[in-house]
Amino acid sequence: MCLGIPGQLTEKYEEHGLPMGKVDFGGVTKSVCLAHVPDLEVGEYAIVHVGFALSRLNEEEARMVFAFLDSMNGLEELQSGGRDVP
Repeated sequence: MCLGIPGQLTEKYEEHGLPMGKVDFGGVTKSVCLAHVPDLEVGEYAIVHVGFALSRLNEEEARMVFAFLDSMNGLEELQSGGRDVP
């Protein structure tokens, strides 16, 4: 099963002509392509799937998803570097 995970943009930059960013997934930071949401600003949240930010998400919704994942130990995969991590 594939799952989009909310993350908070902490840094924006360009790489090979593409908008990119560092996204924090509850303590785990990954590089993410921002081509689908190029106007996302540092501090905002997005749903990320396989390294692509797909849509903007408000902070309250992001926190609800993190709480849900935490309640079912779903954050362990993020922390362990599982291969299906965004």
